[in-house]
Amino acid sequence: MKKKKPVKRPLISFIILSYVIFLVFFIAIGISMLLGVPDSITNLLQVIAAWSSTFAFIILFKRIQQEVSLIEFIKKQFAERIRPSVLINVVSIQVLILFVAIIVLSNIQGTLAFSFTSFGLLLIAFIDSLVRGPLGEELGWRGYALSELQKKYSPLLSGIIIGILWGFWHTPLWFASGYAGISLIKYMVLFMIGILSISIMMTLFYNLNKNLVIPIVIHQLFNFSLVVIPGDVLDVLLYVMPCYVIVALLLIVINPRKILYGRDL
Repeated sequence: MKKKKPVKRPLISFIILSYVIFLVFFIAIGISMLLGVPDSITNLLQVIAAWSSTFAFIILFKRIQQEVSLIEFIKKQFAERIRPSVLINVVSIQVLILFVAIIVLSNIQGTLAFSFTSFGLLLIAFIDSLVRGPLGEELGWRGYALSELQKKYSPLLSGIIIGILWGFWHTPLWFASGYAGISLIKYMVLFMIGILSISIMMTLFYNLNKNLVIPIVIHQLFNFSLVVIPGDVLDVLLYVMPCYVIVALLLIVINPRKILYGRDL
């Protein structure tokens, strides 16, 4: 079979296509809401939009990965054995962040800051959160883009670059948040601070255990923490995001060579 001509700037092509596909689906979602189509269709479009980076990677795959097939590439992303210590660390850190945020907000609000009253609703929300982001985003952003950047830059710089690109990929969602003026600016700043911090955290732990399950779990717990805490999103972000900043800074201090140079002490 004749190979397709490689793109000159594969990473840039992937990023641009990811942005374009997401914007197209975002517009389609807006049109569907204006036309009053059934919620099931709008929800489906939202889920598909979350997979924009995966679609972009699949579309470009033959022109950016000449050595292996798509199936082989995907299998490789999950081939390394998951290290229990790494998985336990990422889960423990994020559960602690969630616990702290719930305690603080509960004290401020005078009521338990937790959205769900039954395990069934909690499970549905967990699955919904999983398919609306983590499952659809990580193959492209971490499996491909982060790995490509680390061929040229340090893990820390690569994580920051991906964090910026990944953060601004969400731009249409910022303007659909319902916030305006100063509130919108606060939302955008808190969002980007959190995204950069979580990207650094993902980079370190993904390098410790090269299995895509690790960034998927981190991403899922990050998103889910914003779902289970009730109240204004800005209030939730105000207490969740600084926790991730502290974690990111501690990880850099604890693992300086691993995050700065990509090697152990």
